Amino acid sequence: MAPGTKPPGGQETGPNPTDRGKLGSKRHIVVDARGIPLVILVSGADRHDSKMFERCVDAIPAIAGLGGHPRKRLSKLHADKGYDYKRCRAHLRQRGIASRIDRRGVESSERLGKHRWVVERTHGWFAGFGKLRIRFERRLDIHEALLKLAAAIICTLFVDRWC
Repeated sequence: MAPGTKPPGGQETGPNPTDRGKLGSKRHIVVDARGIPLVILVSGADRHDSKMFERCVDAIPAIAGLGGHPRKRLSKLHADKGYDYKRCRAHLRQRGIASRIDRRGVESSERLGKHRWVVERTHGWFAGFGKLRIRFERRLDIHEALLKLAAAIICTLFVDRWC
């Protein structure tokens, strides 16, 4: 390493278990049924997805209803086997959200596939923005700003497509 250069890293980074322990971060997203991003959070690459579950659910914005009182939360949430923990299910139950979480070792991954591909497609859209494919920004605030900008562009493309 050249003198005066800093090692890679920054806030919310950790050793990536799938990339020889290099420092990296993970993008956690919650999307609606069409793939529109509702929540984007960042954590270290070594942090298990289920550890961010509560923060992701609590960050989902209120959903406007038709007349009367607006709904505050979604009615059900689909998640893969990485979230099959009692505390994740309890967190949803406390908020009145039906859980559709595949069970580890019991259900095949094909059952959730029709819902899971929507999330994977949205991750692909984020990866389509070159600066977001690999995190090069050391500062978390800059990286999160770029993620929010990409989410705004994705939402704008949806509006253009459906209107």
